[in-house]
Formats: sequence, C-alpha cells, structure tokens
Amino acid sequence: MVVRGAGRGALEGLRIADFSRVLAGPYATMLLADLGADVVKVERPGTGDDTRAWCPPADHDGTSTYFLSVNRNKKSVTMDLTTDAGLEQARALIAESDVLVENFRPGTMERLGLGPRELRSRQPGLVYCSISGFGSGAGAAIPGYDLLVQAVGGLMSVTGEAAGEPMKAGVALVDVITGLHASLGILAALRHRDATGEGQHVEVNLLSSLLSAMVNQASAFAVAGVVPGRMGNAHPSIAPYETFQTADRPIAIAVGNDRQFATLADLVGEPGLALDDRFRTNADRVAHRTELRDILTRRLGAAGADHWSAVLLAAGVPAGPVNTLDEAFDFAQKLGLPGIVDIPAAAGDAEHGRASRQVAHPIALSGTPAQYRLPPPGLGRHTADILDGLSSDPT
Repeated sequence: MVVRGAGRGALEGLRIADFSRVLAGPYATMLLADLGADVVKVERPGTGDDTRAWCPPADHDGTSTYFLSVNRNKKSVTMDLTTDAGLEQARALIAESDVLVENFRPGTMERLGLGPRELRSRQPGLVYCSISGFGSGAGAAIPGYDLLVQAVGGLMSVTGEAAGEPMKAGVALVDVITGLHASLGILAALRHRDATGEGQHVEVNLLSSLLSAMVNQASAFAVAGVVPGRMGNAHPSIAPYETFQTADRPIAIAVGNDRQFATLADLVGEPGLALDDRFRTNADRVAHRTELRDILTRRLGAAGADHWSAVLLAAGVPAGPVNTLDEAFDFAQKLGLPGIVDIPAAAGDAEHGRASRQVAHPIALSGTPAQYRLPPPGLGRHTADILDGLSSDPT
C-alpha cells in the first residue's frame, strides 16, 4: 500500500529534539512522529546513529534496515556536541522544542550542560525524557544493552526449553517495551503541561520496564514467592496453551476456558477428555499437562496445521500455525490489518528522494490517523534547513 500523510496529526505543532539513538528512544520518537510531532533527530557528524552501520541486511542503497525500522518521519541534523558551536546549536534547538529525548549514559547530558535541571530552569515547560539501561543511581555505569537486560532481568530464565539453556527473545523486546513506556510517559507529561504550564523530567529504564512487562511471572514472585523457570512454549497457569506438532508443522492452541476445551476435545476425536477427572478443570489440566499433551499430539498428527487451524477457529477455539514472518504479514493482509506501507520519495528532494518500505503504525485513530510524511532521513539531510531557522539567541 502506497501512502502519503495528509491532514492534521494528533501531535501536530509539537517539536521533539531527539538526541537518542539505536532502538528504545528512536522507536518512541518515531511513534510520536507518526502521530504528527515534528521530530528533529540529532546525530554525530560522519557516523550518525550507530544503527546506520548495523548491516546486513540493507536496502538497495546500502542503508541498514535496522535504522530504517525506527526513523521515518524525522529530520536529521548533525551536531558535534564536543564543541562549543555544537552545544550552542543544541541549546538553540532545545529552546524551540517542547520535548527532549535522550539515552546517553546517565550524567553525560549534565556534563555537557544539557541536563534536565539546567535546561528546565530556563525553560520550565520543557518535557525532558531520559532513557537508561539501569537508572541514574547505582546502576548508572552499567551499559544498557537489550541482551544484557534480558539476562539480568529474568526474561531469559523463563524463555527456552526446560532442559535447554536460557534464551533471549527473537527481537530486542526490552528496548521496544521501554520505547513504548517512554512515549506514554512523554504524553502524560505533556497532558500535565497543558493543564499547568509545567514540564517535568520523565525517566524510564530498561530493567524496570522489563520487570513490569513480566506481568504474571513477576506477580507470581511478588505475591506468592514463586520463582518461575523455563517451560518451552507451555504456560505456567493454563493448559492446553502451547504449541503442538501436527502432520506438517507446529500449531499454537490457546484454550482459555472449559468450554473451549470441551470443543477442542470433541473436534480432535476425544470427547471424553472434558469429563475425565484429570482434565475437567483448568487446574486439573495444568496438573496433568504431560498426559494431555501426549493425547493431543497424537490426535493432531492426523492432519496439518492449516486444517486444524480452520476447524478449530470455526468452532471458537483459538488456534493458528506457527508462521514465518512473511506468512505473518500475509495473514495480516488477509485480515485487512495494516502491514507494510510504501512511503513515496520526497518530491523534488534528490538527497532524500528514495522511497521506503515500512511496517505500518499499529495504532488506529479515527480522527487523526498516523501519517507517513517522510522516509527515514539521510545523515544530516536537514541540518542547514533546521539550523538556519533557529533563533540566534537560545536564551
């Protein structure tokens, strides 16, 4: 689907000075940019955001697909923050911005004279968002890499086969979750500013974001002292709620209540299972999950995943094949859900002229939908345009 943004975005008129790089910060600011915010991405001269060099894979122009995934709808300016001139440019940009987002190691912005206390003393309405790995206290010096947080934050301990080694998620999930928390915190702070005129310092970190996102697993420990372990694709509290091998490939079956289980049992040719004392209730099924899994696997092996998915879904039992990513996008398209969008080349802009294929924004707004105004920018593409438009007196 080829798209070009039109109309007013929900965040139109909001300027964000984006000093973040890699994933959590750029993902947060891209979501806000899609909703209409004017995001100015500040990058190092020469190299820019680290992810520009994270290849392969790359597009036909050699640009990292990692960088492309989180930087649409932004304008890129280069500033050397190690120089007085660069810092003066940064202050001028911030003075004309509503929001500042940064994910430098804690203390870096303060050493540059760009910390939240100093800036907000001159600009009380500024919403200042800091993203770190482990907070600004005792964990300030620990590098904030997603893999590290998945390890020390407990996610890897519950991911993987019971007899296997701990595994990370297939994407940098903690960065993504933290980016979502950052965007939520920014919007809450802006709501407060609209009511009072006062900005505030928003702080999010990868470890706290992960612990919150561990939801039922974290609650099991906090409330009951249960330290969960790896269970493969099984669920600690629900059964059957996992993947099963069929005649051709795995299928996920997510039974959430006794009615669904009775239907499943009937469809696989084992109607008596729902009356079996081992499987009558969810608690019974959890207690006897191994026996139940063996029975279901034997029955599901009679046909392929697509057959069982169609039969089970038609009867109201949540089920679906374990898709590859291309199959996942095809599935979304069949359901009429947004998947991939093509952002046309910027008209009359040779330096920023390449079109870009992008994954669609996930939030549907009936009045102010997400817009796709600009493909991800070339490094420093908008430096002259942005800096020439700034006030010469940032104070």
